Amino acid sequence: MSLTGSDLLAFNVVLLAALASPGAAMLYITRMTVASGRLAGVATGFGLGTAAALWTFAALMGLEAVFTLFPWTYTALKLGGALYLIWIAVQTWRHARAPLGDAPTPGRRAFLSGLLVNAGNPKSMLFAAAVIVVIFPQGLRAADIALIVLNHWVLELLFYTCLATVLGSGPARRGYVRLKPVFDRIAATLLGALGVRLILEK
Repeated sequence: MSLTGSDLLAFNVVLLAALASPGAAMLYITRMTVASGRLAGVATGFGLGTAAALWTFAALMGLEAVFTLFPWTYTALKLGGALYLIWIAVQTWRHARAPLGDAPTPGRRAFLSGLLVNAGNPKSMLFAAAVIVVIFPQGLRAADIALIVLNHWVLELLFYTCLATVLGSGPARRGYVRLKPVFDRIAATLLGALGVRLILEK
């Protein structure tokens, strides 16, 4: 079967709705951008988008079948992601009252942190798998799979770059500095809650 333009359009609409919904990725890039600046936010978005696109690739290649056959792989990945979110939450809470450093977060570190946040969330892959089953026909060619993954990656990068550009503005950063202890503790609580929820979910 061949991929059609309407298939991609439907996928993009669902993906944009998912990107705009609250979650660990949205919360993390928001905090990273207002805390460390626009460039760190963009790099974080590149990491988030890369991991999400790789999950879509995994879904297209049938990785959900591996999770079904070997449930421990899903559990291990979910626990690893949950513990990483909880670690971020603890560090954020501990340093809530610390002033912002003069040195911005290096791009490589921001990219890696974004990559880990989404790579440790197998629910991203399960979401992609569910959408793919509904939208795309079976028996896609290798070129079609590559196009879907590239399309996903580019859309994620555009979304997060626009978000980081808005949140990285002077007024947003000054507002964050003024309310840093409150904002960081709210962010820590939500990230920690998401991590605990991942652990408790079956």
